[in-house]
Amino acid sequence: MSAFLFNYILIFAAPTGSGAGEAASGGFMDFYNHYLNFPGFEAWRFFNLAVFVGILIYLLKKPLTAAFKAKRETIRAELIRAEAEKQAALERLTVIEAKLVGLEAEAQAIRQRAEQEAVAEKSRITEQTEFEINKLREQAIGEIERKNQLARLELRRFSAEESIRLAEEKIKMEITDEKDARLVKANIQSIGGLN
Repeated sequence: MSAFLFNYILIFAAPTGSGAGEAASGGFMDFYNHYLNFPGFEAWRFFNLAVFVGILIYLLKKPLTAAFKAKRETIRAELIRAEAEKQAALERLTVIEAKLVGLEAEAQAIRQRAEQEAVAEKSRITEQTEFEINKLREQAIGEIERKNQLARLELRRFSAEESIRLAEEKIKMEITDEKDARLVKANIQSIGGLN
């Protein structure tokens, strides 16, 4: 269609008649034929393309503009959300780093407390062991003294029994029948005699 219009313009632009044809041959048609009418270079095709592109831009401008605007808003929203997530992650990182510092300090405090408790427990066990040793020593000393007293009592009893036995033997050896009779009489008289 545009080729038809272009040719129509060329035909009407060209002057008709013998005198005018000669003037026209040096005018627009010469310019057209010399500069614009190359094989494969036809101006009407470029004009056609320009009209098509213009109509295409006019028809697609609103939908594409809206689509690009929506895409731009989506990208902006995603960037804002990404920035917010980055800030939240940085805040969490700060909190976690603070906790790590706190945990290190807490671990050091626990280590110190454990060392203090270990020293206190060691001294308590040492004191308790010394107390138990002293208690066992006192019990052993008491047991030794008790055994010593029992041994002395046993020795005294044995000594007394042995003394009595030796005395009986000695008396038996020294007492004769005559002395025995005299002793019996003396004992009877001392208790009140025979009735």
